[in-house]
Amino acid sequence: MAELTIKVKFLRDSAKLPGYMTEHSSGVDLSAGIDEPVTIPSGGFTTVPTGIAIEIPEGYEGQVRPRSGLAAKEGIGLLNAPGTIDADYRGEVKIILFNFSKEDFVINPGDRIAQLVFTRVHKAEIEKVDDLSQTERGKGGFGHTGK
Repeated sequence: MAELTIKVKFLRDSAKLPGYMTEHSSGVDLSAGIDEPVTIPSGGFTTVPTGIAIEIPEGYEGQVRPRSGLAAKEGIGLLNAPGTIDADYRGEVKIILFNFSKEDFVINPGDRIAQLVFTRVHKAEIEKVDDLSQTERGKGGFGHTGK
């Protein structure tokens, strides 16, 4: 099966350029673009710069997602997962990390802290209506099907 690719331009300061860690990785790893260690206290959060800015083609977005290893081993996740990087954003990419663990967590310069997945954006045509079609589920929301 042929892979679909898009060209994404990365502007970096002294930071590590993102990259795919394996042949079939869905996202590129983003690293901490910091000069000295940063500690996230237990139950706290911080915004970590990556030292990069990107140019995503029109019609695409970048989705910032947690790294599974950090989540499973250290209790570190993203406060706004997935975070969205729009195609017209040109500022530095920053990651909001949350420490769900009971221990403080130290991020060192160059540590891989998140992953970035590129995906197509489908624009919706917004239409105001007076009612919606009926379904069997109806207005059943959170937990409506039981455990």
